[in-house]
Amino acid sequence: MTAPRASAASSSPSDSSSDSPSGSAAAPGSPGHPLRPCLTELRLSAFAGHRRAGFPLGAVTVLAGPSGSGKTTAVRAYEALARLGGGARLTEAFPDPVACVPDRARPDAQRRRGFRIGCTADGPEGPVRLDLAVQAEPELRIVGERLSAGGLVLLGTALRDPGRRTVQAAWHTGGSAPVTRAPLPDDRLGTALLPLRVAGKTDGQRQVLAAAEQMVVALRSVFPCDPQPEWMGAPVPTGSGRLLGGCDNLADVLWRTREECVRRHAQLVAALDAGCCGPVTDLRAEPLSDGTVRAVLDRGDGTGTELARLGYGELRYIALALVMLTGPGVLDLDTAGEVPSAMQALTLLTDNFDRGLDPRQRTGLLRLAVRMAERGHIRAVGVVSDASWAVRTKGVTVVHLGA
Repeated sequence: MTAPRASAASSSPSDSSSDSPSGSAAAPGSPGHPLRPCLTELRLSAFAGHRRAGFPLGAVTVLAGPSGSGKTTAVRAYEALARLGGGARLTEAFPDPVACVPDRARPDAQRRRGFRIGCTADGPEGPVRLDLAVQAEPELRIVGERLSAGGLVLLGTALRDPGRRTVQAAWHTGGSAPVTRAPLPDDRLGTALLPLRVAGKTDGQRQVLAAAEQMVVALRSVFPCDPQPEWMGAPVPTGSGRLLGGCDNLADVLWRTREECVRRHAQLVAALDAGCCGPVTDLRAEPLSDGTVRAVLDRGDGTGTELARLGYGELRYIALALVMLTGPGVLDLDTAGEVPSAMQALTLLTDNFDRGLDPRQRTGLLRLAVRMAERGHIRAVGVVSDASWAVRTKGVTVVHLGA
């Protein structure tokens, strides 16, 4: 597959892989690096239809290309890494691992085939690289992992004994012994396990822990979102008030959040008024006699419009605007609880970003994403087929696949 091309309205392509989130302050002692850890590059060295591919990630990134160019594959790889960063097992991150094996890859003498992916996370520690080699056949397992920064390997793992479900790990110590060695499970990301294994007594160990934390925080702060309009208009029971990836419990979230942040809600209403057909003066949740709630648009004339009466594109627009204007505490994702929310940047991951949206809606949502990114509130990665409309928006990194 042809290597992707990147363009950005606010920077040259060569800069896009190291951009810090707009509006994020640099940490003391690390000028030019963002305070909130974030992914700045996704690498698919050998993954499905991709070989030696690298995708720069800005504060707002649009992956564009024709059908079959591998856009969705790239998003799924990003989501899989996010799951691993959150502690998931390989089987959860890659439910169909054979589909991840590069096209026409032949097995070796032991009938083994696999794939390689990686990413770079920038933050207070500077750029930190993670590279992962996964065996898909005959058994799913990690056969190699490397965490590195500034040319120094901080963690390296290798499969030494195929008969055991472990890999041999070695991490930087920097004391009397240059490295520490120990076995790690072959079905979990070793980087995510380091805080449980590294004592942090030497400068080298503290460097390892800081780099691992930066990578894990960047990976875990991801919200894959694909609004499903066919379910969004139905009444729902009140529950946790945390928005699901399909946004089908949107009414429950509104029931919780409408009064929690009046300013953010006002911004949401303004966005809906600009992007929906007809005036919008409010979006609220109404309780029903059976204990459920439904979402209603207030038109300002004493009447309300149930979301079930809205069109497909309008419902997707409402859901994506809500996600961009809310925070991690309202979304159904497991962020790094030991790290303050002010130190985390939420990344919205959306396949088919412009599906069902008219030109005004898709442009409005992209500009909203840029505004929120400038405040350090959110980052976004969206997939479209044609990005000719997106390249004109300042602050957006467009990566062209299949060109």
